[in-house]
Amino acid sequence: MPKSYPQEFRDDVVRVARDREAGVTVEQIAKGFGVHPMTLFKWLRQAEVDEGSKPGVSRGDTAELREARKRIKLLERENEVLRRATAYLSQANLPGEGSTRS
Repeated sequence: MPKSYPQEFRDDVVRVARDREAGVTVEQIAKGFGVHPMTLFKWLRQAEVDEGSKPGVSRGDTAELREARKRIKLLERENEVLRRATAYLSQANLPGEGSTRS
């Protein structure tokens, strides 16, 4: 399982990578912080998406989408319960054989 880094740490490493001096590579910065270079490249790309300078789904949109999907699943389960209850109650209210109603 990949190692999880706090968001504040990620933001700091991205800031350092962006403000690096000429001749300093992203790989050197990643090594200095104990992060795999591909991880840092991924963080840099995500930061550009979050800022709107590159197309893609921002972290905020991702979290919002995740919450929306949870909500949709919950509502779908609730709708299924209501459908079943409606079907059951409509069967229970049908006049049976020998009913005195006309």
